[in-house]
Amino acid sequence: MISNKNIDKVIELVKRQVEKTVPYVTLLSLRERDPFKILVSTILSARTKDEVTKNASERLFKIVRNPKDILRMKENELQRTIYPVGFYRQKTRYLKELAKSLIEKYNGKVPNSLEELMELPGVGRKTANLVITLAFDKFGICVDTHVHRIANRWGYVKTKNPKETEFELRKKLPKKYWKEINTLLVSFGQTVCKPISPICSTCFLNQFCPKIGVKRWR
Repeated sequence: MISNKNIDKVIELVKRQVEKTVPYVTLLSLRERDPFKILVSTILSARTKDEVTKNASERLFKIVRNPKDILRMKENELQRTIYPVGFYRQKTRYLKELAKSLIEKYNGKVPNSLEELMELPGVGRKTANLVITLAFDKFGICVDTHVHRIANRWGYVKTKNPKETEFELRKKLPKKYWKEINTLLVSFGQTVCKPISPICSTCFLNQFCPKIGVKRWR
């Protein structure tokens, strides 16, 4: 079972296993800590493979540098640029509404509080927390499906949905890991601790992990 008695060792092993696999949005934040680009890329990344997010973001950022640039784009042009990210039509609407809101309420700047971010179109807790940590280097815990699944598979938390997982992790996870837990577990979940048939045979955590809810593995 994984608990706070061995969480330091577990995190160290996860880091070793995913050291060559870093999500695009994290790489973007390391290259240039631009809150607007990080916010837009995070929105594009929802329900989208990382390579698709990377390609769509880079195409978009050749044209767009700020909210005004998004407003100038025609809707069909914006759709073509971000395609084939998941729900690209819906995300096009969100980006248009987001740009308008940023200009009207925040003078074109991305706010740096969780509460204000969550008031923006297309921004939920997951996106807001990731922007807080990657763009502003503040403490937050971004919980997506990978973080939720793995934390429960480890037995570290026992929760029903990502929101519950976030609040449990805020109570339990040492604060020094808050900013990086999403990056680590997204990489780990995409490459090793997969939703179906995780690759347990070569996982560095085999000795610790109780594999809760796992019916078959490789």
